[in-house]
Amino acid sequence: MEVLRTPEERFAALPGYPFAPHYVEVDGLRIHYVDEGPAGAAPVLLLHGEPSWSYLYRKMIPVIRAAGHRCVAPDLVGFGRSDKPAARADYTYQRHVDWMRAVLERLDLRGVTLVCQDWGGLIGLRLAAEHPDRFARVVAANTFLPTGDVAPGPAFLMWREYSQTTPDFHVGGILKGGCATELAAAAVAAYDAPFPDDRYKAGARQFPMLVPATPDDPAAPANRAAWNVLRNWTKPFLTAFSDSDPITAGGDRLFQKEIPGCQNQPHPTITGAGHFLQEDKGEEFARVVVDFIKHNSKV
Repeated sequence: MEVLRTPEERFAALPGYPFAPHYVEVDGLRIHYVDEGPAGAAPVLLLHGEPSWSYLYRKMIPVIRAAGHRCVAPDLVGFGRSDKPAARADYTYQRHVDWMRAVLERLDLRGVTLVCQDWGGLIGLRLAAEHPDRFARVVAANTFLPTGDVAPGPAFLMWREYSQTTPDFHVGGILKGGCATELAAAAVAAYDAPFPDDRYKAGARQFPMLVPATPDDPAAPANRAAWNVLRNWTKPFLTAFSDSDPITAGGDRLFQKEIPGCQNQPHPTITGAGHFLQEDKGEEFARVVVDFIKHNSKV
């Protein structure tokens, strides 16, 4: 496997991102994560999606940390400061789950509050379903867990088509386009930072093709098994979707209908936010997470 590693100088002096880097090695790959807050506190696991990285959580980490929680925000393999296999065939849904499972186990994270958005949910909800003993509660935001048994909506199909045909997969521009508010040029550049050129974007290019869109998708059986667990999940489960995301709109209602742990939760809608609600309303979303933990913790 050919592996690319983004030069460290690409991450120098990024605005609003003063966090020290931490690394674990998994299957010969260096995986980066942010680790902020009291080491002895129960962790809040912040999982990003496509095509972002832990920079997406920079507005939320200080708020959650100030409430006394430990924030762990990994960069998925192929993104951020994590290593980037050069061949698209090196990326599979199962490998992404396995890589993040290894991080979970290496750091021995327990009593976890999962906060997941986009592919962070496709991976994180699998982890929660397959290792429920490690998770205390879940916050799902602008995400879903597809099995391929229901056809994807037109917004996703348009995105998938664009991702495979555009000659310039401009990561920062994609982030900008997925926000309801204006994304500063410096932030656009920060999202571009992990990708010096197109060779580094194999993981980002491949992600849309890994979403199960047909019943015979290789990941469909494992996702169905995860749903079987989630339909009996009684631990606290909160949806916090935005009001302006055409790709995941309505997914919150499915979670609320199917997952018992959603009962008696407030399920806020984050208004004035697009797909990347962490950018548009990061501090507000962080306060939702903090309040959810506070009101669903055993005294």
